[in-house]
Amino acid sequence: MIRLRNVTRWLLSVAVGATFVVDNQAVGGPEEPLASGLNTAQQKVALFAGGCFWCMESPFEQLRGVFTVESGYTGGNTTNPTYENYAAGGHVEAVRIVYDPSQITYKELLDTFWRQIDPTDAGGQFVDRGSGYTSAVFYEDEEQRIEAEQSKKELASSGRFSKPLVTPILPAKPFYRAEEYHQGFHKKNPFHYTNYRQGSGRDSFLNKVWAQPATTVPNEKELRERLTPLQYEVTQKNGTEPPFNNAYWNNEQEGVYVDIVSGEPLFASTDKFDSGTGWPSFTRPLVPENIVERADWSLLTRRTEVRSRNGNSHLGHVFRDGPLPTGLRYCINSAALRFVPKEQLDQEGLEQFKTLFGTDR
Repeated sequence: MIRLRNVTRWLLSVAVGATFVVDNQAVGGPEEPLASGLNTAQQKVALFAGGCFWCMESPFEQLRGVFTVESGYTGGNTTNPTYENYAAGGHVEAVRIVYDPSQITYKELLDTFWRQIDPTDAGGQFVDRGSGYTSAVFYEDEEQRIEAEQSKKELASSGRFSKPLVTPILPAKPFYRAEEYHQGFHKKNPFHYTNYRQGSGRDSFLNKVWAQPATTVPNEKELRERLTPLQYEVTQKNGTEPPFNNAYWNNEQEGVYVDIVSGEPLFASTDKFDSGTGWPSFTRPLVPENIVERADWSLLTRRTEVRSRNGNSHLGHVFRDGPLPTGLRYCINSAALRFVPKEQLDQEGLEQFKTLFGTDR
C-alpha cells in the first residue's frame, strides 16, 4: 500500500530535485546533557509519538516555554534508523521537545499531545497505517510516568472518546533525529504540508472530537446590536480595518486579548511585537486550541486565514515572516479583539494567565 505522505514526499523530490541529508544520530536519554548552553535544571525533555511527525511539530513549537521540537525515530531496537527502515527496526515516528519547566509544565504538554492524535487507534494515525505511525508517550523519569498515566486516566474518564484509549505509556529509548528535510517540514514546504494534512483526515477528526458548542456567541441580530459596524464587518464579513488607525496596533499595555464576540482568550501582550504593518502582530496564540486556520484564496494567492474556534470570528491572517522563536506573524484586526489589562484578569475569569506578567495566582 502506498501511503499518502510517501506520495507527497516523492512528488516533492521530483519537483525540487531535492538532495536529502541524512542526520539520524542518536540524541537524548535522561542523562545526556542538553543543548543551547542551559543547564538541565532549565531544560527538560518530552518525547511523544503521534503518527506523522510533520504534523506533530507545529502544535508544540507555538507553546510558550518550548525551546526546540525535533522529528525523529524512537522505541525500536536498531541503531541509526532511516526513513526507509525505521519501522522494520521497531521504531515509531516521534517528536523530541526540549522545554523550560518554569514556563510550561509536562501536564500542559500532555494536554497538547492528546489534542493532536486519535488515542483509540492501535493501527496507525489517520491515513498513515502501520506500526511506525502508532501513538505513544515515552517518559523520561518516574515523575513523567505518573503524570502521563494520570493524564490518560482523566482523558479516558472524560467521555470524549467512545472507544478505549490504546496509546501506550512507555519508558524512553534513544531518540534518533530524522533526516534534515523532515525537520520543520511545515515551514519549508507549506503547500505540500497543507495538502497532506488536509488529505490525511487528521484535522477533520480533531475538529469533530474537540469542537465545543459556541454557546456564548449571540445570534446575528444581537451581534449587529452589540458590535460596531467595523467590528461586525471584520468578524462576520471577513473585512480588514485600516492600518495605523485601529485600537491596538501600538498598544503597549500588559494583558490578554480576547475575541470580541465570544470572549475566548486568543493572544497575550507578551507575544506582541511591532511588525511595522499597522496592525497588532503576535508571534503565537495564547491558547492554540482557540485558533482555527483556513486556506484563503480571496486575493488569488494562498494565504492562511485565522479565526476563533468558539466565536468563529475572522481575526486576520498568519504569515511565516515573523521573529524568533516561532518565525510566525499573526496579523490581527483590532476590531476582532478586546483587550483585558493584567489588573482585570481576575474580574474576567482569566486569572490563570496572571503568571505571564509576574503576578501570583
